[in-house]
Amino acid sequence: MRDGLSPPPYIGRFAPSPTGPLHAGSLVAALASWLDARAHGGQWLVRIEDVDTPRCVHGAADRILQQLACCGLLPDAPPVYQSQRGALYQQALNQLTHAGLAYPCGCSRQDIATALAVTGHARERHSELVYPGTCRGGLGGKPARAWRFLTSQVNQSAEVSWTDRRLGPQSQHVSEQVGDFVLRRADRLWAYQLAVVVDDAVQGITDVVRGEDLSDNTARQIQLQRALGLSTPRYLHTPLVLGADGKKLSKQNGAQALLLSDSQAVLAALNAAAVCLNLPAARGTLTEALAHWVQQWTEQ
Repeated sequence: MRDGLSPPPYIGRFAPSPTGPLHAGSLVAALASWLDARAHGGQWLVRIEDVDTPRCVHGAADRILQQLACCGLLPDAPPVYQSQRGALYQQALNQLTHAGLAYPCGCSRQDIATALAVTGHARERHSELVYPGTCRGGLGGKPARAWRFLTSQVNQSAEVSWTDRRLGPQSQHVSEQVGDFVLRRADRLWAYQLAVVVDDAVQGITDVVRGEDLSDNTARQIQLQRALGLSTPRYLHTPLVLGADGKKLSKQNGAQALLLSDSQAVLAALNAAAVCLNLPAARGTLTEALAHWVQQWTEQ
């Protein structure tokens, strides 16, 4: 039994969305999370984030697991699937609602745009409109469409600060920069922010290692963790693989599925991922990459 002062055993995870097979960018995140878990003598889990079912591709989850296995990245427990965990998310939403920290929203995107236009500025970030809090005081006769998290609360600052293991000190004023974000969508699907916070807590995740494009989600997730009385894991956001257009490599800008048909193809894919992480080439195994990861990241 721990003495209450020592940190909990390390548990990390790789959490791909099955919208297609792994490509070079997603392998970087998988490899980094695996290396960090192994460097700390911890567990490495895989969670299939298939909560956004319309975007999921049939068979992609199995393909991803096969690709990971080809690369020698084997999870320490069977993977879990978000699509099977709705009851856990509902419990969390109930808890937030009972605490006055979640509320129903009847606004469409057009309603939000209209409300923002009245203020004289669109307040759009990352192609999403910053929610102005229209339904905080009630639905005003509109039917409920979604459920939102109350980001600006008495006795809790909307300014969230944390330290990323790679990026250093970070902060975000969630209420001003994001607004009250969605917990359950108008189509009744669970939103990513709630699902990932609940799953990380249930699985005992101590360290989140993921791509830098997801760092913008961290403040919202920390707010949810605090509201639900959950611990906050450490975060490390890795460099991104960029496409020809200079943006994060994705299927939208030409990312090709990793073809791991033989050992040479596997080695080439792992070498490319290691280079992106500023690690030496695999040279047939991941031993040298792991040794460098230990030197670089186990003290942080």
